[in-house]
Amino acid sequence: MKRSFPILQKYTYLNTANSGILSESLAEWRVKHDEAFMADGSIFRMKNLTLIANLKNNIATLFGSKPENTYLVQNFSIGFNILLNGLDSHHRFLLLAEEYPSVSFPIMSMGFDYHQVTINEKLEGNIVNAIEKFKPTILAFSMVQYISGLRMDEDFIKKIKTAYPDLLLVGDGTQFLGTTAFNFEKSGLDALIGSGYKWLLAGYGNGYVMLSDQMKDVIYIKNKAVSIPSMPFLNEKDPLSMYFEPGHLDTLNFGSLNESLNDLGAVGFDAIEKNTQALSNQARLALNSRGLVPDWMLDRKYQSAIMSMPLDQEVVDKLMSAKIICSARGAGTRISFHYYNTEEDLNRLLEVLDDWR
Repeated sequence: MKRSFPILQKYTYLNTANSGILSESLAEWRVKHDEAFMADGSIFRMKNLTLIANLKNNIATLFGSKPENTYLVQNFSIGFNILLNGLDSHHRFLLLAEEYPSVSFPIMSMGFDYHQVTINEKLEGNIVNAIEKFKPTILAFSMVQYISGLRMDEDFIKKIKTAYPDLLLVGDGTQFLGTTAFNFEKSGLDALIGSGYKWLLAGYGNGYVMLSDQMKDVIYIKNKAVSIPSMPFLNEKDPLSMYFEPGHLDTLNFGSLNESLNDLGAVGFDAIEKNTQALSNQARLALNSRGLVPDWMLDRKYQSAIMSMPLDQEVVDKLMSAKIICSARGAGTRISFHYYNTEEDLNRLLEVLDDWR
């Protein structure tokens, strides 16, 4: 791993939740891409347009979405805002408190009616109670909370969709996709939108949108009577791609996502989840025994690879001095484990924390 990801030779990298890292093979692919573009210009571009269709098919195959319901965007925020712009103003949103700003802010700023649910050990019950009282039309949430690392119960998502079939479920997959095996069509979600620069290790400027048929039926309703322009270069477009994929898509950024998905797919998302969950569970127990992770976070069926610790600045400075890379988020210091992390990385973290204690 240290040969594949050179940064691991210099640092204990516990910061994938902030930014994934580039592999040596992906960096080499990116160099070759731009050298070919430099040499052949538009000829190179025309030869590589099939990359976009290949990437959509790759996403659909790996994550169980329909290719015709899969779109490419530059990041989560752009994709989510495009989705919101296609909704009628009468929609009512249910949100989680302390949600990622890119989820909550556009809903609030666009004037949608909304209600927030408290995150605690009774989260699922809080959500059901809020659905009954507030009567939302859309529940929007991060699949994994960016501060606490709380992961939504995927069985609960399915139960909510079964119990409230008209309620649209929209997930931010940025801190989720790439950490586990996942099938969108079986998930109960109506939309999963995310960026590729974190757990998909694809660098910046690429992301994805997966939609259910139900969601496709309710967005941009007023615009569907307008015909798509008939120019030959728009032959591959469908009505929604005119909104989610306007203009030209960059083969460097989206090609990077495709290459990284090939690499991760070769490792296997089942294997990635097995390794990261084993290490994360070990870390969670160790940090809980030191009073740094609350008891109720241990009891959840589905766990993420993200944890937040309430640390003094002195300790944060010691972690930095020890070349342990993590992030300040909310009132805590956030760490995260991907498949390239090892028990040695965890032990290094615990060693610094125990020296302080």
